[in-house]
Amino acid sequence: MRKLGLIGGMSWVSTHRYYERINKMVQREVGRRSSAPMLIENLDFAELYQLQTEEDWERGTRILIDSARRLTDAGAQMIIIGANSMHRVYRDVQAQVDVPILHIAECVGEKMAQDGVKRAALIGTRNVMTEGFYRRRLVAHGVDLLPPQMESVEQLDRIIYEELMLGKPRKDSERLLRSMFTRYQADGAQAVVLACTELELVVDVDANVVPIYDCMRIHADAAARWIIGGE
Repeated sequence: MRKLGLIGGMSWVSTHRYYERINKMVQREVGRRSSAPMLIENLDFAELYQLQTEEDWERGTRILIDSARRLTDAGAQMIIIGANSMHRVYRDVQAQVDVPILHIAECVGEKMAQDGVKRAALIGTRNVMTEGFYRRRLVAHGVDLLPPQMESVEQLDRIIYEELMLGKPRKDSERLLRSMFTRYQADGAQAVVLACTELELVVDVDANVVPIYDCMRIHADAAARWIIGGE
């Protein structure tokens, strides 16, 4: 099996879910005594919390570049970034290392194209929902995305940063997300793209009013397949 490097710690809840899902798939596909060869660089989330200004993002980029270099120096043959929002700096980080970095939105876009999804809603942190770095990759796979509604953007940002990244989901947030999904379905969405790892704490991915594309699951599964020796 090949060795994967995971840049984590954004938040630790996300890192835990990546580690668990990748190892479960390796165990299932390779053998019950097998586990995934992995290197994990768990960053201090306090240094990457709610990056806003360009200066903030430049600092965040340097942190991820340094992390990626440490992982490759330690023997990682491919890297994944365990946070949707930090893929904003994907190109800058990829340019500084000689091993591939598996882009989360590319994995999701490929899966949606395979399933024939043509129209969807994208939810996550503010930058994922409103900026082009994530949306463009899904659109390139033939997925038409509903325009972001600023009220929903504000609500989701609060839920993600004030509840989920602290590991403290609330029941009223679950109800809010269900109502949001019902509205998306009425607007013609065939699916919802769950582009924040922690949102599964308040979203039942396997039983909802519309199909849910959990980006963490899709990304982790693609990484596990690569570890095992697939493409």
